[in-house]
Amino acid sequence: MAQNEKAFPVEGLQGATAYDSNGEKIGTIGQVYVDDQLGTPEWITVKTGLFGTKETFIPLAGARRQEGQLHVPYSKDKVKDAPRCDAEEHLDASEEQRLYRHYQVAPGGGARGRTGTRGTAGAAGAGGGAGMEGARGRQAREHREPAAAMRGREDEGVTRSEEQIQIGMEEYESGRARLRKYVVTEEVTTSVPVSHEEVRVVREPIRPGERETRIEEGEQEVTLHAERPTVSKKNVPVERVRLETEKVTEQQDVSDRVRKERIEYDDGGTGREGGPERGRGPKRGPDQ
Repeated sequence: MAQNEKAFPVEGLQGATAYDSNGEKIGTIGQVYVDDQLGTPEWITVKTGLFGTKETFIPLAGARRQEGQLHVPYSKDKVKDAPRCDAEEHLDASEEQRLYRHYQVAPGGGARGRTGTRGTAGAAGAGGGAGMEGARGRQAREHREPAAAMRGREDEGVTRSEEQIQIGMEEYESGRARLRKYVVTEEVTTSVPVSHEEVRVVREPIRPGERETRIEEGEQEVTLHAERPTVSKKNVPVERVRLETEKVTEQQDVSDRVRKERIEYDDGGTGREGGPERGRGPKRGPDQ
């Protein structure tokens, strides 16, 4: 047993203090249980409860020694909820399996005895025949446990997965629109009415009784008037122009390649293979 204890030194463990994964004190270590066949330390018991009257089993897998203390990778509540086993008796296979399931530790196999004991056969004494028969019965139970666990795993089957397209939306800057004003010159023609004065000769006959005049030269002058357009300019606001955005929603197709797992089987006896959509059929390729 001494050559196997190098994997985890057990000297000084009894009476040491055990701490959980959070550094919280669990209790005082009472017993150290080793493998009957290999002699490697597998379990410890820690005194818990009021005044340390209860002993709870904790696996040594993952534990570490630090300054005379033992730190286990389990919480204090996990240890307190562990199945209760008699710490003064041999830890049989069924109890060990319950502890393994509780702590979610892979079983190492084989019956367990306390440190300092000679094992199952030595404990039998004069009734060695009965003791060996009990050991063989425990060993048979241990051989049945893995088989039952294996059948349970086989019944679980396989999990088929496939990829699905997850489409999200992101906003990006697609361009810029600018509003700019500039000055152009163009010819504008407008028709306006203008007037002017013209001269015309009016002849009136002399009526009887008007005085006579001498024959001599003479002239008459009149002033003529006319209108002409005058042009002036002024700034007049005519409209206000601005930019605004409008969100338009349209349908757009999105395509990508996805992978899917297909399930097929080969019964191994008839030589026939089953496809994913029917009970029997030709074997499909990985890309089909």
